[in-house]
Amino acid sequence: MKRVGVLVSGSGSNLQAILDAQKAESLGAEVRLVISNIAGVRALDRARDAGVSAEVISHRDFSSREEFDARLIARLKEHGIELVVLAGFMRLLTPKFIESFQIINIHPALLPSFPGVHAAKQALDHGAKITGCTVHFVDSGCDTGPIIAQRAVPILDGDDEETLGARIQAEEHRLLPAVISAIAHGRVRLVSGSRRVEGSV
Repeated sequence: MKRVGVLVSGSGSNLQAILDAQKAESLGAEVRLVISNIAGVRALDRARDAGVSAEVISHRDFSSREEFDARLIARLKEHGIELVVLAGFMRLLTPKFIESFQIINIHPALLPSFPGVHAAKQALDHGAKITGCTVHFVDSGCDTGPIIAQRAVPILDGDDEETLGARIQAEEHRLLPAVISAIAHGRVRLVSGSRRVEGSV
């Protein structure tokens, strides 16, 4: 069973969706470790309530991104992690980290549209009629990695950032565990040496 590590920075609603899928035995993988770069966030409680090891490694304790990432790499490897999932982890990763693991990220937009932060607000400000969420493999750019799967969410009259964000998040909670399961069962993979994704969710 593929061993998964999840990096978080906040409430951990996507982490909860992953843990729920694991409990229901539909994930096909085991979350072995959750790491937050911020102390006291709800995601840590969610992990511990599920019996998953959870710890804080604060980026503020390190003088550089490289030193911080080296600590993350060491902890993840100590737990035998094979797949790293970024679930609301608000830090850019160094090339060394990206080279060390297979990594996926969930983003609240239909990439390549609206990368970066405040994606729902970006979509509203742009006047888009549809947005959604994307799970992609992580590369050295910001939300630029090869796309694995997407789900569309219509933008309704009267939507604001909160209402739209809530509907996007509901789709994220379905899509992210499905992608992890597809990777764990070998139905999706990144072709070595390329940006091409084989298979589908």
